Amino acid sequence: MTYQDPRGPHRDPDPRTARYESGYNPDSRAYSRQDPYAEPYRDPYPADGPAAPGGYAEQPLPDRAPRRAPDVNPVTFAGGVVMTGVVTGLAAWLVAWIIAAFVEKVNESGKLGVWNPVAASEIWFGVVGFLCALAAGALWYVLQLITPAPNQFYRWIVGLLLIAAVLIPILTYQQTSVGIETAILHFVIGLPPLTIIPAMGIKSLQR
Repeated sequence: MTYQDPRGPHRDPDPRTARYESGYNPDSRAYSRQDPYAEPYRDPYPADGPAAPGGYAEQPLPDRAPRRAPDVNPVTFAGGVVMTGVVTGLAAWLVAWIIAAFVEKVNESGKLGVWNPVAASEIWFGVVGFLCALAAGALWYVLQLITPAPNQFYRWIVGLLLIAAVLIPILTYQQTSVGIETAILHFVIGLPPLTIIPAMGIKSLQR
């Protein structure tokens, strides 16, 4: 007596025992549990195709986008630089005038000897402060173009120049009073560009 499968002759083959049946074909859709209408599996790294030494096909590297100029609002940036120059010039002029008035009072009293006034006039320090702020704004913009961390480089450069501008008059001037007065004015001139220019530049970037 021959055993017959109750499911009939047209039953679906069992994938677990299909390999032992006659006419087994692993690529046949009848022996696959996947979607019968899905595309057959294809090797992404064929033997006859280009492959890397490790056995993986070489993948093309994405093209790097060229570094573009900072998207700065020119009107806002220029206005901020000019106003920083105005603030720096006024601060330098005011401090120079205060120092000159104080030195004049000391010389009139004669109790502390005769002090030399500031090495230059108050207007000269005001003009120097304005020009230094303009140069600082140009430096900030150039660093945005050529460096990966422009604000850090800007603070380091301006900070080191400020330290040198304060120490050089004190250490090199023959008269200590003139050296101290000049160092104070240099500090006043360098402080606004160090603090205002980076903040103003960041606010000028267009989002």
